[in-house]
Amino acid sequence: MNNKVMVAMSGGVDSSVAAALLIEQGYEIIGATLKLFGNEDIGLEKETRTCCALNDVEDARNVSYRLGFPHYVFNFGDRFKEQVIDRFTESYLCGETPNPCIDCNRFIKFNELLRRAVTVGCDYIATGHYAVSDYDEGTGRYLLKKSADRTKDQTYVLYSLTQEQLKRTLFPLGRLDKAAVRKIAEEKGLKNADKPDSQDICFVKNGDYASFIEGYTGKSALPGDFVDKNGNILGRHRGIISYTIGQRKGLGLSFGKPMYVTAKDTEKNTVTVGPEGELYSKSLTADDVNLISVEELKGPMRITAKTRYSQKEQPGTIYPSRDGGIYLEFDSPQRAVTPGQAVVFYDGETVVGGGTIRQSEEEK
Repeated sequence: MNNKVMVAMSGGVDSSVAAALLIEQGYEIIGATLKLFGNEDIGLEKETRTCCALNDVEDARNVSYRLGFPHYVFNFGDRFKEQVIDRFTESYLCGETPNPCIDCNRFIKFNELLRRAVTVGCDYIATGHYAVSDYDEGTGRYLLKKSADRTKDQTYVLYSLTQEQLKRTLFPLGRLDKAAVRKIAEEKGLKNADKPDSQDICFVKNGDYASFIEGYTGKSALPGDFVDKNGNILGRHRGIISYTIGQRKGLGLSFGKPMYVTAKDTEKNTVTVGPEGELYSKSLTADDVNLISVEELKGPMRITAKTRYSQKEQPGTIYPSRDGGIYLEFDSPQRAVTPGQAVVFYDGETVVGGGTIRQSEEEK
C-alpha cells in the first residue's frame, strides 16, 4: 500500500484536523466532500444548515486550499436517497425508529467513498470520527475500539464496518479529545476551528420526522387509537409516525400520571401507552448483524451493550440464533428498547459487533 489517503471532509473541524494530522504523518491527501442531497429537494430552506450544505462545501474547500491538497465534491445523491432516506422512511412507516446516520456510514461513507477512493489510486480513506482502529495479530482481525474521548466516542454508529473497510480506514482523532482537536485547528489557522458540531438528522428539519415523512411520501398519516396493553381504547392518535418508544410528551392525553409510548402496531394502527414500568425489557433479538472482533458467534458470550447512542453500556449475554441473528439477555431490565435502533456489543474497549433491534421482551 502507498501513502495516499482520501479524507471525507464535511466542512467541520473534526475532518479538517484529521486531514492536517495525516499530512504531518507523511500521507498524501485528497479531500472529498459528499453531496448527498439538495436542501430544496427535501423541502428545506437554502440557508438551513445541514451536513452537506453549500457553506460546508466551501469550508472544506477553504481548509484544503490552506493545507495544500486537492479537494473534490462527489455526488452520491441517488445512493443516499435509496439507501438512507428511503430506508429511514420505510422503517418509520413499519413502526420502527431507525438510525439513518448508521446507514449513511454503512452504505455511503465507508462503501461508496472507499470504492471511489480506490479508483483514483488511494489505499485508504480517513474520517473525523472519534474511534480507534487496530489489528490483532493473534486473531488476524481488524478491530474497532473506543476513542480516548469517551464523551465523543462514535463506535456505536460504526459497528457495521467490515474487515476490508477497517483495513482501509484511518481514524486520526481516535486518541484525542475534542478540546485538543479545536486547539490544533486554531494553531493551524483553520476558519472552522469554532464551528459547532452538526446536530440531529441532516435531512430532517427541526427533528420533525412526521412532517418530513408526510412531505416526502406525499401521504398523510392515518389517525388511530391509543390503547393500553390490554387493548382498551384510551383516545385517538394522529398517526403512528408521530411517536416513538419511550415518548411521554406530545401525546395529547391526560391521565393524571405520567404515561409513555410502549409499543406500536402498524397492522392495527394502534399506539400502546402505559406507565413507565411497562417500558422495561429483559431481552431483545437483533438481525442484520455485523461482527467485528469475532468471525462468528458460536456460543454464549458475556458483553456489555448499548441500545442507544447516549446510553451507558449494560452487562448481558449474547447468544447466536438459528436465523443468523443474535439474542441478547440483559442482567437487568432496560428502559425503552426500541425496534429499528441499533444494539452494539462491547468487550471492554473493543466493539464485538452489532445489529438492528427487531423485538424486545417486556419484563414480567
